[in-house]
Amino acid sequence: MEALSLAHAKWSCQYHIVFIPKYRRKVMYGKLREEIREILRTLCKYKKVEIIEGGVSVDHIHLCLAIPPKQSISSFMGYLKGKSALMIFDKYPEMGDKWNREFWARGYFVTTLGYRNEETVKQYIQKQQEKSFNEDRALK
Repeated sequence: MEALSLAHAKWSCQYHIVFIPKYRRKVMYGKLREEIREILRTLCKYKKVEIIEGGVSVDHIHLCLAIPPKQSISSFMGYLKGKSALMIFDKYPEMGDKWNREFWARGYFVTTLGYRNEETVKQYIQKQQEKSFNEDRALK
């Protein structure tokens, strides 16, 4: 990936992020899976975060993101998980009860990417997608 630029900086900040639904429930399949993809794309676009590669599996999400250096990872993940949960519950109110509006588990995994291992992470996420697609078909 080439370096991007802000007003006074050139940057290339890439991260591999994995997060899961609360209790690692196997809920992300079918129509909900597509909705979550669109929600994540929309929220990333709002914050000018580039999705390099991404995958929604039945019980976890892999994202390879380019996040501008002016934004911290923790604040972006709080925004992404918080807003996406609200959007999911708006479309699928049966996913939670009136008082418990938690969709995502509290934590997440993040690692930085260098120029050399970007392709490795992309291939890994694509393999996870294939595996998840097969699981999704088995659940139907």
